[in-house]
Amino acid sequence: MKIVGLTGGIGSGKSTVLALFKNLGAAVYIADDEAKKLMNSDKELISFIKKIAGDKAYSNQVLNKAYLAELIFNNKEILVAINAVVHPKVRDNFQKFIKESKAPIVIYEAAILFESGSSNFCDYVITVIANYKAKIERIAKRDFLSIAQIEQRMQHQTEDDFKIKHSNFVIQNNCLDQTKIQVETIYKMLIKT
Repeated sequence: MKIVGLTGGIGSGKSTVLALFKNLGAAVYIADDEAKKLMNSDKELISFIKKIAGDKAYSNQVLNKAYLAELIFNNKEILVAINAVVHPKVRDNFQKFIKESKAPIVIYEAAILFESGSSNFCDYVITVIANYKAKIERIAKRDFLSIAQIEQRMQHQTEDDFKIKHSNFVIQNNCLDQTKIQVETIYKMLIKT
């Protein structure tokens, strides 16, 4: 089994690439989704988040994602504190996922793969990139944000250049047909190694 980290900036099309790998037979683990599940179910995490972010972090016993996102977006200390507790829980959860998987390739998708240190347990890393216009269009359509809001979020992310430099593969995701070819090529290479 090969563990492959998949990352990329907001709007790069990680979800599309992930779906293509899944169609080829890879098992997929979406770190953000699993983190949210854990933040809604793990009593230790819930207690910690309420302690650090206040009771507004949960509404009717469900994580108030909008409130928490706004809070951590404007306060690095809270972000660091929450990440320090959430990331180890996600890693433990991922280890269980790996043990239960029979797939030859497991894709660990995380927007902050490098920042969280998760790239360290991956055999290979793939970074998904896209041109500026494609990213803006995707995010505006998906999240209903203004260009100013999108650019503000982009500024808080690690530069593509850093990710590319530390990756084994880079997928240019501007045209779906070309993206499919790149994914198929990489998948075949990973299966053979």
